[in-house]
Amino acid sequence: MKGRRLVITVDGPAGAGKSTVSRALAERLGYVYVDTGAMYRAVAVLVQRAGKSDDFDEEMLEQICRRLELHLSSENGQVRVIANGEDLTEEIREPHISELASAVSRKAVVRKRLSEIQRTLGQHGGVVLEGRDMGTVVFPDADIKFFLDASSDVRALRRYLELTRKGKKVSRQQVYDQLVERDRNDIARELAPLKPAADAILVDSTNLQVDEVVDFMLDRIRTLSHHHD
Repeated sequence: MKGRRLVITVDGPAGAGKSTVSRALAERLGYVYVDTGAMYRAVAVLVQRAGKSDDFDEEMLEQICRRLELHLSSENGQVRVIANGEDLTEEIREPHISELASAVSRKAVVRKRLSEIQRTLGQHGGVVLEGRDMGTVVFPDADIKFFLDASSDVRALRRYLELTRKGKKVSRQQVYDQLVERDRNDIARELAPLKPAADAILVDSTNLQVDEVVDFMLDRIRTLSHHHD
């Protein structure tokens, strides 16, 4: 696609397939893929290392955020997360980091700092930003916004298969319960609650394969880009 390089956001709940779809979409467009969830996980790792994963105080978070240098680099299709010069790619995928990341992401100081970093990454366009509030809070002026959703059953199954593939011992019920709880927290939180932007294109991936979702998105992008030109 010629012309201006766009800012494309992909938001949606846990397990909707955002990472897989966003990565594939960025690849097809020759864009940079920005996994904002990985950024929150990186902060969670730093919080855990500070030894305060149960009751972290605002002051400690302020310090971590003030010093935070965060870089994402893409290597063979995998996003590597470098925080303060250290590669945390493997560490951020630990299951307990997910829960801590969810708690950390409810803190204003963390969202503010990460939003700044995200806006810097997206300022020249040519990016696909994936997260929870990319189209509503971080890039309200994004060129094209998608909201990717799927039924909670399907999302829980996808998450379960993903975890078991990685050798994690979990039950489907456990994964489902965690997912429903996470949805509840994401939707109910005061700060940047999970909701589609008013101008987002809703994509229900319940009965779609990854390729079908990506094709649909590319089709919408082409159509909308022509209108912009």
